[in-house]
Amino acid sequence: MPEAEASGSRVVPREVVGVAIVGAGLSGIGAACHLRRECPDLSVVILEARERLGGTWDLFRYPGVRSDSDMHTLGYDFRPWEAAEAIADGPSILKYLRDTAESCGVERLIQYRSPVKRAIWRSAGQYWELHIENGDARRIQCARFIHMCAGYYRYDHGHQPEFPGRSRFRGQWIHPQHWPEDLDYAGKRVLVVGSGATAMTLVPSLADEAASVVMLQRSPTWVISRPRQDRLANLLRTVLPSRWAYAVTRWKNTRLGHWFYQRTRQRPEKVRAHLLKRARHELAGRGDIADFTPSYDPWDQRLCLVPDSDLFRALREGGARVVTAEIAEFTPRGVRLDDGRELEADIVVSATGLELQQMGGIEIQVDGEDFDFATAWSYRGMMLTGLPNLVAVFGYINASWTLRADLVSRWFCRLLEHMRRRGHTVVTPQLEPDRPPMEPRPWIDGFSAGYMRRVMHRYPRQGDREPWINSQDYLRERREFERMSFDEPALRYESRADESVAGKAA
Repeated sequence: MPEAEASGSRVVPREVVGVAIVGAGLSGIGAACHLRRECPDLSVVILEARERLGGTWDLFRYPGVRSDSDMHTLGYDFRPWEAAEAIADGPSILKYLRDTAESCGVERLIQYRSPVKRAIWRSAGQYWELHIENGDARRIQCARFIHMCAGYYRYDHGHQPEFPGRSRFRGQWIHPQHWPEDLDYAGKRVLVVGSGATAMTLVPSLADEAASVVMLQRSPTWVISRPRQDRLANLLRTVLPSRWAYAVTRWKNTRLGHWFYQRTRQRPEKVRAHLLKRARHELAGRGDIADFTPSYDPWDQRLCLVPDSDLFRALREGGARVVTAEIAEFTPRGVRLDDGRELEADIVVSATGLELQQMGGIEIQVDGEDFDFATAWSYRGMMLTGLPNLVAVFGYINASWTLRADLVSRWFCRLLEHMRRRGHTVVTPQLEPDRPPMEPRPWIDGFSAGYMRRVMHRYPRQGDREPWINSQDYLRERREFERMSFDEPALRYESRADESVAGKAA
């Protein structure tokens, strides 16, 4: 515990930073850059559990790892993406993050190997107590605010169903989240179990060297192909300053993405027909269109982006194939399907998805009492009732994650400035007592993906009116975040005449 000093009836640690950012991935690096630009006098620390920055883009090392959305929207609003390829590979994205951290001067704020296990709000002192444990090393970091940028899934392991007979399989069993650096798949029979973005990235990447690659899916996923390069973006950079070209491309891509998503909500049958027509053309008779015909409407689950038709090319050239069936059991030599067929494999890649977790898996307490997320209401999808001085980033499921991360971090900076001007030290969302009760809805509504459905009962609720709606609509939120008032009744403030809103810069 940091050395403390008395302040009236309270005991306040001597070392209390203004903001502790949890996570040094895409969201955390961006948040730190926003804070350094907008709140330069604020003391900031970034607590990163791993030994390197980058989050997802440092963790995943499987062949072909890439973005599943364009970098003109996955990139930060303040730092242009200037590479030719808009659908970028993992190493390129990681370099972009490192360069951004260096250019903004935030890498020196990162404390590596600092996993936060527990965070306790101390009302008497108006600060968070973050308990950091790394093996036998334990320490406490105190902060006025937490900016939670820890992502949405567990890093230590992914989702792994209990497949019958798995222990009998004699080959190699791999989860993409822990890809062995020395894996030799050349000339091997590879079975990729799954139908999400990871599986569709792996299949064409493995097909060039493997003897055969089979993507085994329980049910199909909607797939759309897009060029790896954005020709307009590359053209604009030759005639406009980089920031202007980036802004125009970002504007174009966000609006096209929004239009397409709205089209799936309003005329799903038209979008279904369009996607199936494109898939048939891509397959060119070398695959079964049933393997690309989901039972649900487009964007009821996330669409899979295929750059430059690489998946379809692997299918057309015979290096890969898709099988749609349920697994009956694994055998020593492969897998037996529920229809009696057997698929032999030397390597099984279990691309079966992520395991979601809230707040980076950190145990949250308020004055020593465990915080129950399931009973809390979500304020605009970034704060929770009963949880003071904590702003969390969760991106869009129907657009690039960073679009919302930028909005939330900019809003957070304006909130801090508002509180500084008013002399407020604590802010907590609260339900308005003079308004009628709300009908609770899932925190993420209208999205049927299994990895979401498995855990939504443990997540906070959203309501049926503003500001308790998590709209997942970028264009709507961009307008709302820019003009919303920080004096609305849903935000309850506290002030202490002897304290500022946050610690001063060291």
